[in-house]
Amino acid sequence: MRIIAIANQKGGCGKTTTAINLSAALSSNGNKVLLIDLDPQAHATLGLNIKHHLSIYNVLSKITNKKAALADIIQHVEENFDVVPSSIILSTLEQELSGEIGRESRLCDVLSDFNGDYDYILIDCPPNLGILTINAIRASSEVIVPVEASRFSVEGLEQLISIIDLVKDRLNHVVAYRILVTNFDSRLRHSFKMLTRIKNNFKEKLFDTIIHVNVQLKEAQNEGKHVMEHNKYCRGAKDYYSLARELMIHSEEVKQPLSLAKKMKEILKDRLPDFNEIGFSVLAPQAKEVYIVGDFNEWKLDTTSRMEHDNGTWKKKLGLKPGKYRYRFVIDGKWTEDASNPSKAMNPYGTLDSLIEVDR
Repeated sequence: MRIIAIANQKGGCGKTTTAINLSAALSSNGNKVLLIDLDPQAHATLGLNIKHHLSIYNVLSKITNKKAALADIIQHVEENFDVVPSSIILSTLEQELSGEIGRESRLCDVLSDFNGDYDYILIDCPPNLGILTINAIRASSEVIVPVEASRFSVEGLEQLISIIDLVKDRLNHVVAYRILVTNFDSRLRHSFKMLTRIKNNFKEKLFDTIIHVNVQLKEAQNEGKHVMEHNKYCRGAKDYYSLARELMIHSEEVKQPLSLAKKMKEILKDRLPDFNEIGFSVLAPQAKEVYIVGDFNEWKLDTTSRMEHDNGTWKKKLGLKPGKYRYRFVIDGKWTEDASNPSKAMNPYGTLDSLIEVDR
């Protein structure tokens, strides 16, 4: 059973959105998932339209007159996906535990005695660094830290990392953490600037997956659904599905011996379709940012389509399957064909797309 806390003391960073939709994505991959809402605001509970009489407070509190076991309060969302609800009364627990020895391990003790048959337990933490968040970190082996591509989010990271180090030093409990970039707006130059800063500072701790701004994530919350149920084909659903797959692959590599994991990768590589590495370039010495988009990436402007600047020329190598593709460059927001490629075709918007054919 893999226990993962999702924590950040800064609100509005997509913490609960990640907790809900990552749980749903993991369960859709055949994993049995339990989401524990440890936030007194109960946004994960509300975000899934969970109706309940008892909450995690009744499990953790020793003075409640409605004491309950964890198994008694679990609410079923759908196949392979359950939730432990929260409520506003949970906010009184910090004061209740203030003089108690071992207060940092209350949740850990509960989960140690829990016999639920789950592959993953995800814990949605409150947006602070209080006793509830420390309980979640102490109970977990991993922490996912959702971070917006903004200055305040990046600077707030150091505080959470300090708490993780404190848990290691004071409670002798080592927790691995990984950073997830959320609410990423690929239309803003500032987003890429902050992403570069995050990569430079936390490269080894960063998920490859990025969660982009997507209105359907908010629409799903308003309907009391996870995004896979709302629209499994939208960008938000694809991002969280990608995150789930990355988390699962990382888990397999941790469990396997290094040589076996390497061998598995080689086997998978042999079974994947052949890709040809194709280089693209465009001369634009005054440009601030350049992207290459086309049939091969669904014409999306994101980090994977951003080209690299090299002495006035912007370059990008892409692995493409054999076939014919249309593509264009986007130079500082202006869409244009490849002037160095004579092969072109009119598109439905009355402009020209460049054409390329990748041989087998």
